[in-house]
Order: sequence, then C-alpha cells, then structure tokens
Amino acid sequence: MAGISKGAAGEVLAARFLRDNGYEVLAGNYHSRFGEIDIIAADDEYIVFVEVKSRSENSYYLPREAVTAEKQRRIIKTALYYIAHNPDPRQMRFDVIEVVTAKGEPMKALDLRHIQNAYGG
Repeated sequence: MAGISKGAAGEVLAARFLRDNGYEVLAGNYHSRFGEIDIIAADDEYIVFVEVKSRSENSYYLPREAVTAEKQRRIIKTALYYIAHNPDPRQMRFDVIEVVTAKGEPMKALDLRHIQNAYGG
C-alpha cells in the first residue's frame, strides 16, 4: 500500500478493527448533501456511524479533538439521511475511532481507540 494517505490508512485499520470485533461494515465513505461518514457498521444491537481520525505519533493533539461540534452535527444529519433511505431497526450510535500511527508509516498503528457513544446523546 505504498503512498496511502494517513486518513485512508486509518479508515482501513478502523474497518479491520470493527470486523475483528464482531461488527459488519455496511458502508465506507458514505456521502450525502450534509456531509460524509467514514464507516457505517452494525452489530446485533446498534447501527454505528463511525468517524475515524488519524494522527502520527508526534502530533500535538489527540485525534478525537478534531471531531468538532460542527462536524458532529454534519455526521448526525448524514446519519439521519442514511436511515431515511436505509431503514434499520437497530439503535443508532455515534462512535469515534482514533488511530495513532508510526511517523511515516500510516499502516502501522501504535494505538487504536474505539470511543463508543462519543456524542449524539
């Protein structure tokens, strides 16, 4: 995967993590007029809208700090749009997966944290 961006690598690592932990990945990079959702996944109880944030190990701030209130609003609107077009009986949940990678090696995760129910109520 030479030349893969840090963001794309983080999404690949996050999707792999979700699958390894029993989630079914339903969509990736889902777009609507309101915004974009990195990963839509589900387990038996929840349909999960996941924002993935990646940073290299020398970053001055945590990846989750980039999920601002405005970003959250856009994701929630996009999730509601998705559900309107893809009805699902499961409860909605908004998660953040933050990936910290080795400097210059975007596919080498040093830390991956799955923050469940990170926002949205």
